[in-house]
Amino acid sequence: MAKGRPKKELDSSTESIIKEAARKVFHQKGYAATRTRDIAEEAGLNLALLNYYFKSKEKLFEIITFETLFNFMNTLGIVFHDENSSFEEKIEALATRYIDFLSNEPDIPLFIISAVRNNPESFANKIPIKNMVLQSVFYKQFLEKKERNEISDTNPLQLLLNLMGFIIFPFIAKPIFENVTGTKEKQFQEMMNERKALIPQWVKSMIRP
Repeated sequence: MAKGRPKKELDSSTESIIKEAARKVFHQKGYAATRTRDIAEEAGLNLALLNYYFKSKEKLFEIITFETLFNFMNTLGIVFHDENSSFEEKIEALATRYIDFLSNEPDIPLFIISAVRNNPESFANKIPIKNMVLQSVFYKQFLEKKERNEISDTNPLQLLLNLMGFIIFPFIAKPIFENVTGTKEKQFQEMMNERKALIPQWVKSMIRP
């Protein structure tokens, strides 16, 4: 008897059900440790049906990886292209949105690192992150601030790396951090909520002229 989801009537949403199950299992276990049977059981469907919709685990993993990376980077795109927020407000929005996102999806950072590192060119071509930054309102505001000597002569990509590192690394290090420090889940989340205000302060101090 299949574990996970209860059996569902087959309809037009079957493909979505399989992808939702695959997303959950891949995020938790990664590619190597996941069996197609695990996904079928999570979806509450038989293995033959899963193979009918998705011919291979590799293909399904590629789809889930692209969708996960796209959804992750979409927040950056929305914030960076916002015409109605200031440079400082964009930094604050990124910290808040990504911390909230990763608090609900803590497996995503390690999943993305593991999935993308073996084939970075493929995903870089599909999601041109550099262009997303350098053609954004955020970058225009960044250049304007440099011209007015309001910020230091900093590479915008270095700024982005530092900003995302402040946000993402605690979630990657969470298991080790909690084990070493004895921090509980509630305490960790309180610290992450504090970082929503702290990260913009740290970033601003780093680029101060």
